[in-house]
Amino acid sequence: MKRLSIFLPLLLWANLVAQEPRNFTVDDALALKEVSDPQLSPDGEWVAYVLRELDLKEDTARSDIYMVPFAGGDPIRLTSDPKSDSHPRWSPDGRYLAFLSSRKDDKSQIWLLDRRGGEPFQLSRLKSGAGGFEWSPDSKHLVTVSKDPDPDEPEDQSEEKKKTKPPLVITRLQFKRDGEGYLTDRRNHLYTVAVEGGEAKQITDGPYDDSQPRWSPDGKNIAFVSNRTPEPDSNDNSDIFLVSAQGGEARQLTTNPGPDRRPAWSPDGRQITYVSHDNPEMVWYAVDHLAVIDVEGDGGAARWLTEDLDRNVSSPAFSGDGRHVYFLLEDSGNVHLARVSADGSDSEIERVVAGDRSLEDFHAQGDSLVLQLSEPTFPARLFAHDGEGRLRPLTSHNQKLLHEVRLGEVENLHFQSAKGVEIEGFATKPPGFSADRRYPTILWIHGGPVAQYDTGFNTIWQVFAGAGYLVVSANPRGSSGYGEDFSHAIWADWGNKDYVDVMAAVDHVIEKGYADPDNLGVGGWSYGGILTNYVITKTGRFKAAISGASEVDYLSCYGTDHYQSEWERELGLPWENRDLYLRMSPISYIDQVVTPTLVLCGELDWNVPLSQSEQLYQSLRRLGVETTLIIYPGQSHGIRKPTYQKDRYERFIGWFDKYLK
Repeated sequence: MKRLSIFLPLLLWANLVAQEPRNFTVDDALALKEVSDPQLSPDGEWVAYVLRELDLKEDTARSDIYMVPFAGGDPIRLTSDPKSDSHPRWSPDGRYLAFLSSRKDDKSQIWLLDRRGGEPFQLSRLKSGAGGFEWSPDSKHLVTVSKDPDPDEPEDQSEEKKKTKPPLVITRLQFKRDGEGYLTDRRNHLYTVAVEGGEAKQITDGPYDDSQPRWSPDGKNIAFVSNRTPEPDSNDNSDIFLVSAQGGEARQLTTNPGPDRRPAWSPDGRQITYVSHDNPEMVWYAVDHLAVIDVEGDGGAARWLTEDLDRNVSSPAFSGDGRHVYFLLEDSGNVHLARVSADGSDSEIERVVAGDRSLEDFHAQGDSLVLQLSEPTFPARLFAHDGEGRLRPLTSHNQKLLHEVRLGEVENLHFQSAKGVEIEGFATKPPGFSADRRYPTILWIHGGPVAQYDTGFNTIWQVFAGAGYLVVSANPRGSSGYGEDFSHAIWADWGNKDYVDVMAAVDHVIEKGYADPDNLGVGGWSYGGILTNYVITKTGRFKAAISGASEVDYLSCYGTDHYQSEWERELGLPWENRDLYLRMSPISYIDQVVTPTLVLCGELDWNVPLSQSEQLYQSLRRLGVETTLIIYPGQSHGIRKPTYQKDRYERFIGWFDKYLK
């Protein structure tokens, strides 16, 4: 008994020690589950959604369909297949839940799950597979997007793999796209698929790509998006079109010279709301607005609902009574749910869900709203909105993991850059942060350039913080969320004003006593890597740098990445403005670099081609700067394979540890 009395306190102590939260690690980052695409059932009682998780053992990611009661309760798993399932959509009569899956072969098709019971069954059998789809109001058909069939593709794919592939014949101006490969004359068109029998009928055609189909409330017409200018590859002038559900000639509804997209019908079918801007020459620097147009007759002039709102909007949807349009509003490091009067009588913007949070998606069904919401220390969850501003969580798939780890506190920063320009940023502190010491600090830069860091959960910030680093990230000029002039400030002038702003972020955390000025690192992916390249050509303050999927020589980017149209509009043709291309290219100043730099890229990245990272690596190597080139086989701009994701995280930390610790 005496020995037992001695051991009991020891056992209790050991148990408490075992339960002590640990710092967030790379393995924790890979274990996080992602919820997305919430869809309310027609009766408003259930929410279907997608849950995605990584499988390191099989080296793949898988997505399954779940549903959870809108009133609250435990989620129910609806699909379980090694192949991923996505895009759940309820039939209006509530009988079926349709989704996309490639479980039969490598091509995605529409599958149906009968709510009365039974296994899911394949509905569509389109030769090129099915893309995003929508139900008809009577639940008898679906409309989907599919690419023109390849006439040379044999039925037996095993035989095809044995044959020598024929040469590619390229004639298009836009001839390549990251994740798609080389682009041929095969185009995306709309098909209707009958629920009874699965028969597919093509309803649009021509040398254009059609997308985003939306069925009218009366079931007679389908709105969709297409660029039907004489040379669609040369511009972004997409418009909203209408076509009969039976097929036939499409009628152009909008005539704005900029991109019109994301159509949504009013409940009475008389109007369509959509996202647009009228300054296509500004490419991605232009602010997107909300518009509405009448459907009858020639449509008439569109009405701008957010003309005075100098912020980006997205994902419009009419309220159940048709009086308002809901939309996502990007604003100063947050993404809110807002609404505006649909008839334009009141231009006041009402923020339905505000605060320091990032709203990633939402779905409205009548007066009910379900939200996909992320916060600084919690990955995205689904919430029910009660109509009076109160939110009730519906999912908590990461709750157990988050109880086991310590996350870094994320502090919102506001500071002044050159000439008094106010910049917003974020500092993620290591767990157990002490104001009495300074920490090795990583300046981590966002992609884009027109994007922003927001108050949603940021995995890489937490990975670095868990490894003992202070992470500072800024939204420099060029970022979205702060108005069109703020974004446009870096037009044809990359790496100057935005460089000054991110350096001001570093100086700010040094002044606050957080950062160790003698142990600074810098890095980013995509434009984050590009701006990193500018940073290391302009200053030797950083002891280590990471340039992920970046570009350095803009003359050689033209025609090798997939941005030739954007290059032309911002910088002009390279043979006409050679000096501007050279002046903006980091390669022109590469001999100024002294910072050890890790260079990474996907082998098949056609967004920012591998050749750019190879040029950067070769130049640094030739100059005697410490560097390593990492190439991920078979990967495009986004590194998808879980083992490569793990490798990338570990290399990030290893490189910074080597030089900053």
